[in-house]
Amino acid sequence: MCGVVGLVARSPVNQLIYDSLLLLQHRGQDAAGMATWHDQFFSMHKAYGLVRDVFRTRNMRSLPGNSGIGHVRYPTAGSSDSVDEAQPFYVNAPFGIAFAHNGNLTNWRELREELFTIDRRHINTNSDSEVLLNVYAHELQCATTGAELSVDEVFKAVSVVHRRVKGAYAVVSHIAGFGLVAFRDPNGIRPLCLGRNETDKGVEWMVASESVALTGCGFELVRDVEPGEAIIVDLDGNLSSRQCAENPSLNPCVFEYVYFARPDSTVDGVSVYDARLLMGEYLAENVAKNLRLADIDVVMPIPDSARPSAMQLAAHLNLNYREGFIKNRYIGRTFIMPGQEVRKKSVRQKLSAIPMEFQGKNVLLVDDSIVRGTTSRQIVDMARAAGANKVFFASAAPPVRYPNVYGIDMPTQAELIATGRDVEQVAQEIGVDGLVYQDLSDLERALSDLNPRFAGYESSCFNGQYVTGDVDGAYLERLAEGRKNGKPVPDVTD
Repeated sequence: MCGVVGLVARSPVNQLIYDSLLLLQHRGQDAAGMATWHDQFFSMHKAYGLVRDVFRTRNMRSLPGNSGIGHVRYPTAGSSDSVDEAQPFYVNAPFGIAFAHNGNLTNWRELREELFTIDRRHINTNSDSEVLLNVYAHELQCATTGAELSVDEVFKAVSVVHRRVKGAYAVVSHIAGFGLVAFRDPNGIRPLCLGRNETDKGVEWMVASESVALTGCGFELVRDVEPGEAIIVDLDGNLSSRQCAENPSLNPCVFEYVYFARPDSTVDGVSVYDARLLMGEYLAENVAKNLRLADIDVVMPIPDSARPSAMQLAAHLNLNYREGFIKNRYIGRTFIMPGQEVRKKSVRQKLSAIPMEFQGKNVLLVDDSIVRGTTSRQIVDMARAAGANKVFFASAAPPVRYPNVYGIDMPTQAELIATGRDVEQVAQEIGVDGLVYQDLSDLERALSDLNPRFAGYESSCFNGQYVTGDVDGAYLERLAEGRKNGKPVPDVTD
């Protein structure tokens, strides 16, 4: 999972892009980058690290211009150690394009072969983002008939990209001398939204992964980019949009609402905070069915993303709510840290228990999800070490039993604790006295309650149903085998 932002403003954008990337830092902590356009030149800086570490004063001074794009990168086991795979990417033909992408392509291998043998374009990395950029650049070249690129030609090129590419992608790009172009996959898996700011010098436009990047920079959220839609903002601030997909439908990734997105964001018309409150209500009903409420003294969240669900669950069941864990906010999110050993080490650095809240009590811990089980097991151990009598556990998400191939780092079933285990077995693995999962129907109902427009959901990690229709058992076996043998794996962070 990554964060992207694109801007066309009336004054230098480097500070605005920096600020928006800070607001999107939760979506990726591995690398950050920015590209700006000025005086017929692109200026770019990207490096490994957090936004605040990547961009120093000297870097910001070297990024002039009133338009540009930015990216924060989420690391995975398939990521390269080379900064070449940090974004934005750039190609100089046909026009010069700076490009940033959030998502993952499922047919990137086939596209890479086509690019080399048919389109005559060379790929330098194992990143599927570079593949997508070159498909996009090739189709722009094919669509162009005159000396200058037209709006209609850009929309035509994006239409062909949608026909060739499969997977999840939310893209921001800047074409030299033309302006900002943003588009979203026809299934609307990855989020993208549009913001507007009125100034004395004229209107400014921003496109970003989450609304918090817009509102936090003083922009008004206008709307979400529709699945399959392309947005163009020229260098004068004129906006055009067009539906470029033949059969688009809105099928957002449910994990955005469960875990990735900030609670103060609105994604596809749904307040993430409200969604997590509703998840807590529906989870409460499941807890009441599966646990004796008289055995629960207190409900505690695993900070931070589970807090709204835990609060609502406690209120719905008339149970005491307490904060039993304190979070060190200078440690990254453990789910999106590369490598199991790093995740194990970081949990105790990230959380510490308040003994008086646990001593002699039967505690119901509420977390957003259980993926590998490593973090959950350590947190349960911490609760017992702090003096808890019994420890129960509730997950606001259903059991994660299948790989996600659309941009989340869980590509093999062997890493998922719920694969091949029932609820009681998972409870035993993480060391709890009782475990309750959210039902998938309730999770999806919580979202539908808030936006009835959803055509469906990208819930593949829970039900094994992949909305792009091109992922089968053989595909998943190839992914697992590639990781096992250390072969190149697409950079699903991009």
